[in-house]
Amino acid sequence: MTSEIKNLVFASALAVGSLSPTFANPPIFHDGIMELIHAQDFSEIEKDALPDAVTSALEKDYPGAVVEKAYINDVNEYKLEVALADGETEELHIHADGSWIAL
Repeated sequence: MTSEIKNLVFASALAVGSLSPTFANPPIFHDGIMELIHAQDFSEIEKDALPDAVTSALEKDYPGAVVEKAYINDVNEYKLEVALADGETEELHIHADGSWIAL
């Protein structure tokens, strides 16, 4: 009987110990919002298919920036790969209404 209890305690400790890697990597939060945007699938679209609100926001907030590639996900959020006026490139995220998504 004592051997059975030892085996039960050992098996329980092993099962609980195997869960620790699951809890070792908590989700990453940025400003209190879980970064799910990277987990979502984006599909490439033509640059001229961007809504006017998106292109207006880009012109207003990033003067001289040029969209190199544009993507959309299933909730109408856009990912833009842009060349900035200073020659740098940046990836921007924006809602269809022209409001920026802070990552």
